[in-house]
Amino acid sequence: MAESYPRPRFGAPREPVEQKNPGSGLARVVDFAVGSHARAVTLLVLVGLLFFLPGFFNIPPVDRDEARFAQATKQMVESGDFVDIRFQDEVRYKKPVGIYWLQAAVVETASKLGLPRAQVRIWLYRIPSMIGAIGAVLLTYWTALAFVTRRGALIAGLIMCSSILLGVEARLAKTDAMLLLTTTAVMGAMARAYLSWQRGDDNPHPSWTLAFVFWTAIAGGILLKGPLILMFVATTVVTLAVLDRSSAWLWRLRPVWG
Repeated sequence: MAESYPRPRFGAPREPVEQKNPGSGLARVVDFAVGSHARAVTLLVLVGLLFFLPGFFNIPPVDRDEARFAQATKQMVESGDFVDIRFQDEVRYKKPVGIYWLQAAVVETASKLGLPRAQVRIWLYRIPSMIGAIGAVLLTYWTALAFVTRRGALIAGLIMCSSILLGVEARLAKTDAMLLLTTTAVMGAMARAYLSWQRGDDNPHPSWTLAFVFWTAIAGGILLKGPLILMFVATTVVTLAVLDRSSAWLWRLRPVWG
């Protein structure tokens, strides 16, 4: 027999139905994280690891270039020649030496720490890509702080974490994740120099920090993938120079010393 309930009398007060917002928990986490830069950075690192770590250790080489990068680095470590890049018996000068040095440093460190068979563990060769992906997320946050509030910058970093392409590159022993890190650093330094010029901040002794970040990132990008990063810089500089009819803001990056 079906259980029945008495129908409410007409005009009788109804109990309020509590509305639950499924996004309120996430909003509270964001509110807590924007309380300080340390909290925001910690959240971005944790979310980045949550997105990038699954499969990092277990997925075999899935890209032809990844296997070639790892094999060339392995031969570099075995031979002790960190200048001549070789894939089996052939020279491999298609990319600069930067990514091979980073991968070789990780493999050598793991070997010295006693990790058995370090040279044949593909995940060790992926660590620079993981660092590059996490670094790109943090530098997205830093760059966005020049334009928006801390909350907006945190959301920008979280959006970068959710990028499918970045998630793929974080798990591949290639150059692209580290190149993204250097490119984001360059754009962040340029943005801060440009905005300070627009605001009319005439500091007779500008900080060397932006110049150091800018030129170091350019040098790193060239070591990773040649002059490609210069194309990004040149496109940005030319566009802003045409729009503003001035490129005086570049002096804030100390081009002579750079």
